[in-house]
Amino acid sequence: MAGRRLADSGIDFDLALCSTATRTRETWKLAVHEFPQRPRTAYEERLYEASVGELIALFGEIPDDVRTVLVIGHNPGMHGVADVLAGRAEGDALSRMTRDGFSTAAYAVIDFQGPWKSLEPGVGTIVDYWTPTA
Repeated sequence: MAGRRLADSGIDFDLALCSTATRTRETWKLAVHEFPQRPRTAYEERLYEASVGELIALFGEIPDDVRTVLVIGHNPGMHGVADVLAGRAEGDALSRMTRDGFSTAAYAVIDFQGPWKSLEPGVGTIVDYWTPTA
């Protein structure tokens, strides 16, 4: 369901960063079949049990020629990093994310301008949020 919704969003992901955990690898294997074009995938063990600070540092390592990244990771880090990066939100995306949380397969689309190494708290705008449980 999440893979189909992301594919329908029209976002052309340059890179998918996926945790090496079995569950995230299985999730990505199912979701990627919905995409019209498979993004390059990098399996990253540092996503497992990563803190918000560790996630931001990891994202800062993304090459500048990569414009859009899909991260398949774990809570509480994924919810935390989305919340910390979001300085603004379009519509009610931030309030829905705060209210509904990050259940399995939930996602937030966060837009920001600048190189990845300039990523820091509050620089992003949540432009979409979705959870299968809402």
